Amino acid sequence: MAKALKTGTEARAIQRTARQSPYKMRLVIDQIRGQRVNDALAILKFSKKGAAKQIEKTLASAVANAEQAARAANTSLDVDALVITKAIVNEGPKLKRWMPAAMGRATPIAKRTSHIEIIVAEAVR
Repeated sequence: MAKALKTGTEARAIQRTARQSPYKMRLVIDQIRGQRVNDALAILKFSKKGAAKQIEKTLASAVANAEQAARAANTSLDVDALVITKAIVNEGPKLKRWMPAAMGRATPIAKRTSHIEIIVAEAVR
């Protein structure tokens, strides 16, 4: 599912092998890059794209990781001040399938997967 790595005032969440093509995921993630977390969650909640649900889960995980890091460091964290500093979608492994074709042949089908990485940090005021 989502792995977490915390460094300083930022937190990160990664989701590996999400079963949707990177192209479709990037259409959604481009809309939230650089946004405040609350604004990004609102965009994702009302998006008609299927990729928005997976990205919303990963973003929620990144926010939870930031809260956990702040709690572990015994510092205060304003969740409303969190900003998405980095949001990328990379290509994951392809599931290779075959479909019957004419005259006994077979044509390959590549079912694509994605790796989602979101990093959130507190905005500097």
